[in-house]
Amino acid sequence: MTVYDELVARGLIAQVTDEEEIKELINNGKAVFYIGFDPTADSLHVGHFMALCLMKRLQMAGNKPIALIGQGTAMIGDPSGRTDMRQMLTKETLEHNAECFKKQMSRFIDFSEGKALMVNNADWLLDLNYVDVLREVGAHFSVNRMLTAECYKQRMEKGLSFLEFNYMIMQSYDFYALFQKYGCNLQFGGDDQWSNMLGGTELIRRKLGKDAYAMTITLLLNSEGKKMGKTQSGAVWLDPNKTTPYDFYQYWRNVGDADVLKCLRMLTFLPLEQIDEMDSWEGSQLNTAKEILAFELTKLVHGEEEAQKAQNAARALFGGGGDDANMPTCELTEEDMTDGAVDILTLLVKAELAATKSEARRNVVQGGVSVDGNKVEDFKMTLTAQEIGEGIVLRRGKKKYCKVVMK
Repeated sequence: MTVYDELVARGLIAQVTDEEEIKELINNGKAVFYIGFDPTADSLHVGHFMALCLMKRLQMAGNKPIALIGQGTAMIGDPSGRTDMRQMLTKETLEHNAECFKKQMSRFIDFSEGKALMVNNADWLLDLNYVDVLREVGAHFSVNRMLTAECYKQRMEKGLSFLEFNYMIMQSYDFYALFQKYGCNLQFGGDDQWSNMLGGTELIRRKLGKDAYAMTITLLLNSEGKKMGKTQSGAVWLDPNKTTPYDFYQYWRNVGDADVLKCLRMLTFLPLEQIDEMDSWEGSQLNTAKEILAFELTKLVHGEEEAQKAQNAARALFGGGGDDANMPTCELTEEDMTDGAVDILTLLVKAELAATKSEARRNVVQGGVSVDGNKVEDFKMTLTAQEIGEGIVLRRGKKKYCKVVMK
């Protein structure tokens, strides 16, 4: 199976231009490709993780990745998938976020000896002259055509600012600049970026002639990754200080039955033959598949030791054996006690399983709280220091839990 065929088999490819030429580049290690990352936070999340896995996979096949830090484009904000305008970030914040991205990306991509590049589009976008952009770049874009782009449709309903309208032009200019500076001949992005990416390809061909060698490919993966990167409690980050390895493991351990094989194919580096054997798995076997998925992805992001710790802690919680020493822990002191006991609402807030006592009370009343597997029936319930002892497992809902101990 060729490299390109494997990408297709893993469900990564949504749309392409010039498929035969793209196959030639990727299969023979001739692709110099880029994926952009706007530094709008101080950590990458699992939506970015999808793209990083692809970059790692293609680099292993001999192709050269360019990780583009979009500090320049982030100063405007991508309107794709948005119903409101993005928060404007300061230059200092964007620079800090970009530095955080660089450290995290190095876990996935080998930047040594010119095997990959990391560049920042602020280096060329921030020095552009407005009139020159209008004359040299804007002349190649049709406003009527731009307004039909999927990335603008939602924003058009509430009002698309002229600032955001320029995002497509800036992203297109990125490909043009990368093509000229580094010989970048291929760009990747989510299927929601298709119009922006085509703009870059067209700009190169219009500016440099029809023979200019630049192509685009979009991945169903990236846009799904943006959805995967958000949960009810917020984003799932790659930074262990924002999402612990244990919580990261549990996020993937709790994916839906219908998604587990898709995630295994798209995100892990397990052989397709091994994953295909899981197609007939049902019931408890699907839980085994989820454990495999969670372990492999946690190992990729946080290392094998942290992945093993997370798996042991999860198995301890769910009764499958293992060590609960690595479970998220909340330590209580005598100061947390009133007359030698602590009420369940205070405990839920202290353990960060509920934001307020009102929320904690609602969780108890709705039957979503348990202590060591026993449902809490009364929101006035209290626990003594002796009952807590060396540890109890406090749980809220299916996915939130904490080991509570006395210090």
